[in-house]
Amino acid sequence: MNVEYYIAKRLFTANKTNNRYTRPILNIAILAVSISVAVMLLSVFVVTGFKDTISNKVTGFEGHIIISNFSLNESYKSDPIKISPAFFQELKEDTDISFFSVFANKAGIIKTKDEIEGVLLKGVDEEYNWSFIKNHLSEGSVPLFSDTLSNKIVISEELSRSLKLKIGDDVFVYFIQDPPRVRKLNISAIYNTSLSDFDNLFVFVDINHIRSLNNWKENEVGGMEIFIKNFDDLQKVNERIYNQIDYNLDAINIKDKYSQIFDWLDLQDVNVKVIIILMLIVGGINITTALLILILERINLIGVLKSIGSTDWTIRRIFLYNAMYITLKGLMFGNLFAILLALLQKHFKIISLDPQTYYMNTVPVNIDIFNIIILNLGVLILCYLILIIPSFVITRISPIKAIRFQ
Repeated sequence: MNVEYYIAKRLFTANKTNNRYTRPILNIAILAVSISVAVMLLSVFVVTGFKDTISNKVTGFEGHIIISNFSLNESYKSDPIKISPAFFQELKEDTDISFFSVFANKAGIIKTKDEIEGVLLKGVDEEYNWSFIKNHLSEGSVPLFSDTLSNKIVISEELSRSLKLKIGDDVFVYFIQDPPRVRKLNISAIYNTSLSDFDNLFVFVDINHIRSLNNWKENEVGGMEIFIKNFDDLQKVNERIYNQIDYNLDAINIKDKYSQIFDWLDLQDVNVKVIIILMLIVGGINITTALLILILERINLIGVLKSIGSTDWTIRRIFLYNAMYITLKGLMFGNLFAILLALLQKHFKIISLDPQTYYMNTVPVNIDIFNIIILNLGVLILCYLILIIPSFVITRISPIKAIRFQ
């Protein structure tokens, strides 16, 4: 039998049922730990959800890795490249890659009777993965491009609103080149990602339009976008692909291309760290206070245990068990509350956001089991280490004075 644990359990039960002074102190300590853990978990859920949502939206437009001509740089203009069949085969056999497709970009101007907007036409082919656009589709259906030239176009809700367009309308797209050209296209779908910088820019058309406008050959494209299975492997996969492509091509990952966005997302981790530190301080102070009160309440018991030969560490373990029981109970309630609230938000979208400011309609949550386990273990270990210090008070207590203490 673990004697220290047995005594600690009896003491905690006695305090909870019989001692009207200690009982509210224990309840307050449990509540403080519960709130602290819940706030820490919710902050992690929300920030990781926010980062994942923004990252997925940015990569949805251009992929994780973009292969293009070196002369492309920051320009919207695509210079033609040729992808060898051997490289296509290498990508298909790469276990880190989920899918890939070719594209071609060209700047244009959409003009209606009363409005005009500059856009970037992204030409795609029949191999393009429309899953991202389908997940953010407002109305209509995405076109199925084939070898036959299609006049369908997919625009954003922002553009459709500003240009007063709807599904089935014809639009004229003008291209500033020599000689100037124009294309009549028909709106087949309208999407909305709430990422205004991209929604106001990207429209999707058949890649053959870009080839025709640029006088390219059938096997020439503007570039290739590659999606990988694990975003954490982005840098490693990008370096490997860069070493595989021809000398005149460049492979840039999405984090380097939009470094300002991903640097901004990384700054959100600072907020989480500040919240976690503050909540740990609050929880630690309450647990320490509860432990000191438990020791003060049981001075007589400490004196008796010392008089019959119990060591200081044995007695300290009794009270550490009590304090850790409070911590575990607080962890349990805090986890239940945080996970329940996160699930409600995830499925019922209770808390909404302004998409113009936050790039999304509702507060995103990412319930990651790994983060939950790490945070709980961290809190448990840190609380135990903090509690060792106040428990040192027991070593200073004299058995004779403790037994006579009233």
